[in-house]
Amino acid sequence: MNIKNLAPIVLFVYNRLWHTRQTVEALQRNELARESELFIYSDAPKHEEAKEKVKEVRDYIKNIDGFKKVTIIKREKNWGLANSVIDGVTKIVNEYGKIIVLEDDLVTSTNFLVYMNEALDFYIEDKKIWSISAYNLPIDIPKNYQKDVYLNYRASSWGWATWKDRWKKNDWEVQDYKKFVKNKILQKQFNRGGNDMTEMLINQMEGKIDSWAIRWGYSQFKDKSYCIYPTITKVQNIGMDGSGVHCGENNNHFDILDDGKIKTQFSKNLQENSKLLRTFKQQFEPSFKGKIAKILKKVGLYNLVKSTLK
Repeated sequence: MNIKNLAPIVLFVYNRLWHTRQTVEALQRNELARESELFIYSDAPKHEEAKEKVKEVRDYIKNIDGFKKVTIIKREKNWGLANSVIDGVTKIVNEYGKIIVLEDDLVTSTNFLVYMNEALDFYIEDKKIWSISAYNLPIDIPKNYQKDVYLNYRASSWGWATWKDRWKKNDWEVQDYKKFVKNKILQKQFNRGGNDMTEMLINQMEGKIDSWAIRWGYSQFKDKSYCIYPTITKVQNIGMDGSGVHCGENNNHFDILDDGKIKTQFSKNLQENSKLLRTFKQQFEPSFKGKIAKILKKVGLYNLVKSTLK
């Protein structure tokens, strides 16, 4: 690789030892691990019941090796994932100019770091690229699409990278929210990355969820920028087992990891591929069962119907 300065890796952990171990061990197998700096942010327990599990994770991460340097930041109080990510990424990206970010339930391919660093280097001057995703949904890529990466409206939080100048554009307060929430056209445009996006932003602003990622994605939308996705995923999410704070139980996000045998070819002047984007967006369409559940929740009958079906 002809990249002088590799991007630092920032890993956010909490209280899931098994998941954290899988994430770290996969990273250690990466070709560029020993040349990369790793920063680990460990959040403090949110409540008494989490203390022992947080301690287990902290006991594990203090002995991690296999990297150029490992720096551990232990939070003295519970920040929550959103605040911890915003603070941690801001500090590291401001110092290094670029960053690779992981959470504690993401298993990476052996060429993950090569892909990320090469993409950061290749697209640094292309200001329409907001960030780099290493994850791709298990979707069918159109046969006539011959490139290794594609443009996407949706920012990814499952193994991603960006630059200082893009990160500093983010509006964490979503200052134009009142205008957005009244504008159906803007909402439809935002939902080009998935029909769940506007709803997530509304839930964020109403305090129902605590997400940095949807605000990051909204800032990308306002900037009229894109996220680069690989056609072959370099990340598996192993946290959709009910163990995470923000993850329910869902096994639909597993796919075959890139085996690293073929080098990713990046392309300049990428154009939107409507068929590919449509296929991607369809993954976020609610099922018939989901639509019925949503209607029942709106009219206040969901819990009643659910209890009668038990």
